[in-house]
Amino acid sequence: MRSTFIALAVALCATTADTAASAAPQAAPDPTAAPDCVHLTVDWRYTFASNDCSSTYTLRVVYLDGTEVSCRTAAPGALITFPGRGTQGNDVLGAVLCDSEGGV
Repeated sequence: MRSTFIALAVALCATTADTAASAAPQAAPDPTAAPDCVHLTVDWRYTFASNDCSSTYTLRVVYLDGTEVSCRTAAPGALITFPGRGTQGNDVLGAVLCDSEGGV
C-alpha cells in the first residue's frame, strides 16, 4: 500500500511539473525601441510622434494596457498621430519599430 502511495505521489508530481512547464507563457521577443531621434508628445486625446531622424521609420506606440495600434511610416521631419492616453490613465510607454510587414 505504501509503495502504491509513493508511486502515485511521484506520478502526480511529474505530471504537475510537466503541466506547469507547458503552461508557462513563452517569452515574446522584445520589440526594438524607436531611436532617440523619434520624439513623442502625449496628451489625453492624441500622441504625436515626430521623426527628427535622417531615415524613414515605421513605428507604433505601446500602451500600458496593451492596446494594439497599427504601424505607421514616418519620413524624416514627419509628424504622425496615434491615439492618446485617454481619460482612464492608459499611459503611453514609448514607440517601437515595426518590421516590414507591419508587425513588431
